[in-house]
Amino acid sequence: MIERWTWHGGGLSAARDRFGGAESDWLDLSTGINPRPWPIPPSLPIDWTRLPDDEALADLEEAAARHFGCAVAHVCAVPGSEIALRLIGGLLGGTGTVIEPSYRTHVEMFDRAECVTLDRAMAGAVRGTAIVLANPNNPDGRIIDRDTLHLLHDARGSRWLVVDEAYAETHPKLSLAGDVSMSRRLIVLRSFGKFFGLAGLRLGFVIGPPDFLARLRILLGAWPVSAAAIPIGRHAYRDRSWIAETRARLTADAAWLDSFLKRQGFAPRGDCPLFRLIETERAHGLFEHLARRHILLRPFAEHPSWLRIGLPRDDAALDRLDRALADG
Repeated sequence: MIERWTWHGGGLSAARDRFGGAESDWLDLSTGINPRPWPIPPSLPIDWTRLPDDEALADLEEAAARHFGCAVAHVCAVPGSEIALRLIGGLLGGTGTVIEPSYRTHVEMFDRAECVTLDRAMAGAVRGTAIVLANPNNPDGRIIDRDTLHLLHDARGSRWLVVDEAYAETHPKLSLAGDVSMSRRLIVLRSFGKFFGLAGLRLGFVIGPPDFLARLRILLGAWPVSAAAIPIGRHAYRDRSWIAETRARLTADAAWLDSFLKRQGFAPRGDCPLFRLIETERAHGLFEHLARRHILLRPFAEHPSWLRIGLPRDDAALDRLDRALADG
């Protein structure tokens, strides 16, 4: 009954097919996307009549590199980290080790992937050409400190370490982007859409050694991102005041969500302020109950007692969730 929504967040069309209602009726809490996006200036120039400009693309990568705290030579813009992960898997070889729990894409990027816990990986239970993990992690919001990541990588230096930092905007000091170099087998991915709340733009970045990025650019082709992604990304990454204010607001809003969930009898998990994970034996029934009231959460086939809840936009969204839970 809920298989479609165990794949990833979103999917309002499928939700409407199953539970009815117009798109405007739905409160989508199934994703980890900032519900209050960066405000695109109406005057921002986007020329839809020309192919994306090389110099403008280079300026976008420069703005991103400064934001990430790394050299621009190590940065490559991509049309979202989802496709980048799959391309990276092909470039690194057919086998890899994935630190669980994790994204479905982390497994699918390899022909063969072995999923292990972080403890097992630290103990040496790794195979293949690369170790892949997310930090902060999705869906449980786990954070791995930098020292642990360096120990994991240094002990197995012949393998690549691929760190998916899609949610690192809210924890910038955790990032390994500044540790990427020409000689280290380290690749970091960053997502634009989640923190800036513009997931439909499909913009991300791969941070890696220049020779690896050269191979990636061949696969991406001449125009890797859209004419809209370039000006929006370059301006957003330079909006320092909005970035600082948003980091503070998301942290406060996550604490607000934690308090609400605890009052409802749940024990929220995770340190990423864009979502929380709850565990309950009635997860399936709770998902269905809320979906019938046009509130979409994120269930998991592999963990049927888990539900992920995205950050509500405002008091009205939280009040609606409160009323729906009380009605159950």
